[in-house]
Amino acid sequence: MSATAEQLSRPARTAARWAVRHGLPAVYLSRSARRGDAVGRLMRDPALREQPYGLYEELRARGPLTGSSLGLVTTSHPVAQEVLRSDRFGVGWDRATAPRLVRWALQFGDDPTAAGVAEPPSMLVVDPPDHTRFRRLVSRAFTPRATAAFEPAVRRTAERLLDDLERRDGVVDLVEAYAAQLPVLVIAELLGVPVARREDFLRWGAAAAATLDPGLPLGRFLAAERALRAMHRFLGEHFARLRREPGEDLVSRLVTLPPDEALDDRELHATVLLLLGAGFETTVNLLGNAVVLLDAHRDQWDALRGGDASWDDAVEEVLRLDSPVQLTGRTARADLELAGRRVGAGMRVTLLLGAANRDPDVFPDPARFDVTRANAREHLAFSGGIHYCLGAGLARLEGAVGLQALGERFPGLRVAGRPERRDLQTLRGFGVLPVAPR
Repeated sequence: MSATAEQLSRPARTAARWAVRHGLPAVYLSRSARRGDAVGRLMRDPALREQPYGLYEELRARGPLTGSSLGLVTTSHPVAQEVLRSDRFGVGWDRATAPRLVRWALQFGDDPTAAGVAEPPSMLVVDPPDHTRFRRLVSRAFTPRATAAFEPAVRRTAERLLDDLERRDGVVDLVEAYAAQLPVLVIAELLGVPVARREDFLRWGAAAAATLDPGLPLGRFLAAERALRAMHRFLGEHFARLRREPGEDLVSRLVTLPPDEALDDRELHATVLLLLGAGFETTVNLLGNAVVLLDAHRDQWDALRGGDASWDDAVEEVLRLDSPVQLTGRTARADLELAGRRVGAGMRVTLLLGAANRDPDVFPDPARFDVTRANAREHLAFSGGIHYCLGAGLARLEGAVGLQALGERFPGLRVAGRPERRDLQTLRGFGVLPVAPR
């Protein structure tokens, strides 16, 4: 297709892409919600997005695996863990089984310049052998040793941001001033991207993250696509620069791989886009959720500051109680049995991670926030199995260091005003968090 023809067809292709990925799901989920379906309500009711935990308990009362508008759904920690770890389930789905119109729309609407992290060939949504190949190329940068080597940089970055925060008077937005800045500066160094573009990354990432939720309104989808196109343009220029002048960063290694290992252009964009977005999304939400919880439990804030509790353990309890990623899904690769129920090949199982992390059979008194909880680390906030979050160690490091530095510098920090949750269901965190540092 010529460049002119491509430009002329872009609105139609965008409309097809939105319709099949968000328009039709929105209609289906809204209808399900009106009929009382719990998952439909969860995805479409803003009040339940704000506070989903009561609904999770309604679903838990129905058993470890129950039907819903999205297929089967589980709130059970053991069931979710089994699905995540089993090779009988995959993240992908067979498009050949979709209705003909849907298959056409997916093919016609395909546009690499606007592809997000929830579209192939992103590691998030592909199975082996492609997933194995992509992960092997980047996993060396996230080993425990490699992650530990980042601790001095994380501490320096945190202290520098807190120096800036100390110079500000009155109430400040902790997300804008600290929680978002810390992880994006760290991931920028890891990926060799210019720190001067950090505000762009934050803006692009926030818009693009919305595409993880099904049923986006058209206007919000278009805003997300504009952000994704801008991010892809930047990445193309970044790759070209690093091919000319490679550094010691991860992306330099990816763009200079030998021909027998090299990623094609679309794979390279998808991989780095995921690393860039995932590299700060979880930590932003983790830090914000932690500050709100600790503000509501000042005795635990004081215990942490006094050395009577561990910041590492506090991070695990925050991840468990208010998980930055609330849900994920898997598709059965063959007929099987799960939790005493027959699951047919191609059936989707939605894993409510935020509910599994409050399973009373695993976590006694699960709604209680306790930074000394002995088994908090058994949470599934970072998923599990072969799709276990690649940057989990880095997120834990940034969370522990970021919270400790904040607590030491501003022991009297309080939430001041009403924090604003992000209008997302898959990701859970605050978009605005007003605090009084002193």
